Amino acid sequence: MRTCWVLDHPAHVRLLAPFIRSGSTSDVLVATNRKEVRQLLDSSEGVLPKRQLIWVERPIGKKRLRIAWKRMRKVRNFLNNALRTGGKIARIISVGAPLELRVAKRLKIPKRWYISDTEVNHLAHRLAAGMATDVLVPTHWNSSIDGGWLEKLRKKGSTIHRLDGLHGMVHLRPQLRPKQVAVVPKIAVRRLDGDGVHDAEEMLEIPESILEGIEQTRADEGKYAGDAWEFASMISMHDGVISQSVTVASEAVLMGVPTLLVSNAERGFLDRLESDGFPLFRLRSDEGVEEIHAQFLAGLHLTEALDLPDWPNARQQFAEFIGSELID
Repeated sequence: MRTCWVLDHPAHVRLLAPFIRSGSTSDVLVATNRKEVRQLLDSSEGVLPKRQLIWVERPIGKKRLRIAWKRMRKVRNFLNNALRTGGKIARIISVGAPLELRVAKRLKIPKRWYISDTEVNHLAHRLAAGMATDVLVPTHWNSSIDGGWLEKLRKKGSTIHRLDGLHGMVHLRPQLRPKQVAVVPKIAVRRLDGDGVHDAEEMLEIPESILEGIEQTRADEGKYAGDAWEFASMISMHDGVISQSVTVASEAVLMGVPTLLVSNAERGFLDRLESDGFPLFRLRSDEGVEEIHAQFLAGLHLTEALDLPDWPNARQQFAEFIGSELID
């Protein structure tokens, strides 16, 4: 089944990689021009098969509307050419990126998948409404913060599928970080650029006081110099993580790495991780730094006693929903 895969974020590349590997040689990729997406695709030899690819810009900043229109026009031309030279495209699969769905509908691509785990991505959700034939959201989706979007989708006739599990459960493997904590704890620290859609409302500065007395590995957005495809493995070898990124925080705790998330972000998957007993600690603007930091430091030494819940088979669910096989 010929597919157009939309890769808008590094986490989306990792999520969809097992399915791209099992796809058709005539598949096409639309990739957003951000440093970590480029790092993954530029170093994908032996990881991802070569596919016809177009790079597009992120619609952010003061000129975001103009960028969005240029992006849609560029994608339309790219897909028109792909249709002329390679035949019918049966479906498009996009994670949180709605613009390509609008183009796909105009080009009469029959199956248009919109996948999200981020309830507060309100603008993207509105743009996807009426464009997506199928929507995949998790069972822990928090409808109280999605602006009524999921209910509106039902009325518009989209088919809604519910994934029991987090996106990280599709491409990661359960594992525990080293049980012996170093005398000086080894902590991976993830800072964001601050240009994301939600960053202005959610981002908090990481207090300098919580960085004292640790050995830091800098894993900042767009600045990590290691192997992009081994990022998760690098995280798993640390005693803990301090992160402004909800994605990195969620993936770290899934692997058993105690993580301090410094953010005001609200997500259904964060609530699920907490309720399921994963080692997630959240520092928000209305909470005391010293108390939460103390809880995190104590958590670093409790990995041996940590009994992580079994993961649901999100990999197989995801594959069955979108109708693809997967190759690790």
